[in-house]
Amino acid sequence: MNPSDGLPIARSLTELTELVERRRRLFVRWSRGPATDLDRVSSTDELTGVSLPGLSANPLDVEEWWEDRSRELWVARRLYDYAHLPHEKGPGVRPWVLTGREAGRGPDNEPLVVEVRPLAWIDSAVIEEARAEVLRQEARWGPLRRTGG
Repeated sequence: MNPSDGLPIARSLTELTELVERRRRLFVRWSRGPATDLDRVSSTDELTGVSLPGLSANPLDVEEWWEDRSRELWVARRLYDYAHLPHEKGPGVRPWVLTGREAGRGPDNEPLVVEVRPLAWIDSAVIEEARAEVLRQEARWGPLRRTGG
């Protein structure tokens, strides 16, 4: 069975935030999806070509230092920071939520996740909603420029 078959789709930032509030050890991965990734639970460092011991992902869990701030804004920020990946990695790359065990850290200090269980796709409308939410904060947060080196 294809691990992507029947995977629910988070269609709003609120829906995704509710999932984050209900569960721990959640991550978002930007890739062609579980069907591709779970064949070989490993990522590759694009700079060196080194095979990594787990799937490169980004945590969705709310950190304690975030205190009582908006959970929805937390999730929006986690998505916003990597929303450029589909454009960089090519067609078919999209975000999905997974749970698993962190087995190490990759070269960008990202968690490398094993024992992966896919939970949901993230609809592109959620990414746009997250982008809009974060950009509304610019006057309070400062410039949100993301520039390559």
